[in-house]
Amino acid sequence: MIAVPIAVLIIGIWKVFTKAGKPGWAAIVPIYSMMVMAEIAGKPNWWGLLCLIPFVGLIFAIMIMHGVAEKFGKGIGMTILMIFGIGWLILGFGSAQYQGSGGQPEYAPQP
Repeated sequence: MIAVPIAVLIIGIWKVFTKAGKPGWAAIVPIYSMMVMAEIAGKPNWWGLLCLIPFVGLIFAIMIMHGVAEKFGKGIGMTILMIFGIGWLILGFGSAQYQGSGGQPEYAPQP
């Protein structure tokens, strides 16, 4: 029964990755996905490795999610929704566009 929510979460993250111009399949590779997420957030990709540290990793994961939300032009409310999982679906399937560094939309191929 837990497989359905996890599958839905992976689909949302996959879509966010493709909107940001990253490979969608990276969403299913455990450690690599956090490194890609850090890159999307504008953080060094080694921040994804810091998410493996107990307790401290949770803080870095939240900081990375907030960075991703900001790169899509969203704020703390979206970060909270991302923590609960629904925010990934909203970003992935909503109208939010990836705004890379400098706040200008970067080219990200849309499927």
